[in-house]
Amino acid sequence: MGVFRVLSTFLAKKIIDEVKKFLNEDLIITGVDGIIMASSDDSRVGTFHEGALVCAAERRKMIIYKEDEQRLKGVRNGLNLPIFFLDNVIGVIGITGEPDRILPYGELLRKMTELLVQESYYSEQLQWRSRGLEAFVYDWLQADSWSRDLMKRAEFFNIDLTAKRQFIFIQLEEFIYNSMAELTRFWDDPREQDFFIHHGNNRVLLIHSAYFEKETLTYKLERLLSFMNTPVRIGIGRIVESTDVAAGYAQAERALAAAAPNTIVFEEDLRLDYCLQDINPDTRDEFVKRILQNVRNNKELLDTFHMFFKQNMSLKATAGALQIHINTLHYRMKKIEMFTGLDLKHFPDIVSLYLALRFLDEHTKK
Repeated sequence: MGVFRVLSTFLAKKIIDEVKKFLNEDLIITGVDGIIMASSDDSRVGTFHEGALVCAAERRKMIIYKEDEQRLKGVRNGLNLPIFFLDNVIGVIGITGEPDRILPYGELLRKMTELLVQESYYSEQLQWRSRGLEAFVYDWLQADSWSRDLMKRAEFFNIDLTAKRQFIFIQLEEFIYNSMAELTRFWDDPREQDFFIHHGNNRVLLIHSAYFEKETLTYKLERLLSFMNTPVRIGIGRIVESTDVAAGYAQAERALAAAAPNTIVFEEDLRLDYCLQDINPDTRDEFVKRILQNVRNNKELLDTFHMFFKQNMSLKATAGALQIHINTLHYRMKKIEMFTGLDLKHFPDIVSLYLALRFLDEHTKK
C-alpha cells in the first residue's frame, strides 16, 4: 500500500466522527489535491478547497482569514493543517472558526489525526499479513511436496519448513482480528517461530515449533485460557515431522472436537473420544432416537442422569449434588427405565444410556 493512498474516504469519515466527539466545530479532511473527502457538513464533500491544496503543497499550517474567503476558492475562515505519514503529506485537516480561538488546539487535532491514520494503516498491514499466512498454511497443508513458490513464501513469512511442528486449535466464542494481535503478544515466542492464523468459524490455529515440554506447553495454554475474556476450547495434536503436517492438523481438529469449554485436550490423551468421533452423525441420531425417544424433552430426567454420570454413578453423591432425597433418585431411575426399556443394573444398558446422553449433548451444541 503506497503511503499516498493511506488516507481513504472511509478513514477520513471515521476521523471526522472521532474528532466530533470532543470538538464542536465544522471539520473537513481533503486529499493532497484539495478535494474534500469528508466533512461535518455533507454539502462540502467532493468540492475543491484551494487553501488545503496550498497547505499540502507547502507542507505547512495555513490560517484562513475572512478576507481569504473572497480570494481562495472553497475556503472558510479557520485553520488548515497538513497530515503527515512517514514524512509524507497524505492530506489536510481543516477546522472552521476564528483563528485566535482555534489555534491553541490545532496542533493537538493534527497529532490525533495522524495517530488515527497510523493505527488504521498498521491494523490493515497486520490483517494483510494474517490473510497471507492463512493462504500459505492452506497450501502448505495441501502440498504433497514443497514447490519453489511455497518455499519462497515460507521464507517471506520467516517460517522454517523443516522444523517439527505441533498444531493447536483454539476455539473462541467470537473471533475478531484484534484477537490475533492479542494472542501473539500474549504468547510472546522468544524464537519467533510460532504463529497464529484465523482458521474457520471463530477458530484460531497456533502452529507451534514444538520446543516446549508438554508440561510447559500446558502451563502456557492455561495462562492463555485465563487471559481470554471469553469461553475457549483448545485441542492439541502430536508433534509431527515437517513432512507430516497434514496429520498433525487432523489430530488437533480431533482433540478440539473432544474439548469442553475452558479445557485443553491433547490428542494423544484421547481414549473413548478417539473411537466415538468416527461414528457418523446419522448413526448417532438414530442411536439417540432409539434410547431417548420418550425422554428427550424431559429436562428433569436428562439433568438427573447427566449428574449421575458426572458423579461416577454414585447414588449418594448424585442425590447430594442435586439436593434431592435418595428415594427421589431411586424413583427417577425407575422412571427412566420405564420410558427407555433399559435396565440400569445391566452394564451394557448403562453404557447405552451414557452414550445416548453424550450424543444428544453434542447434537444440541451444534
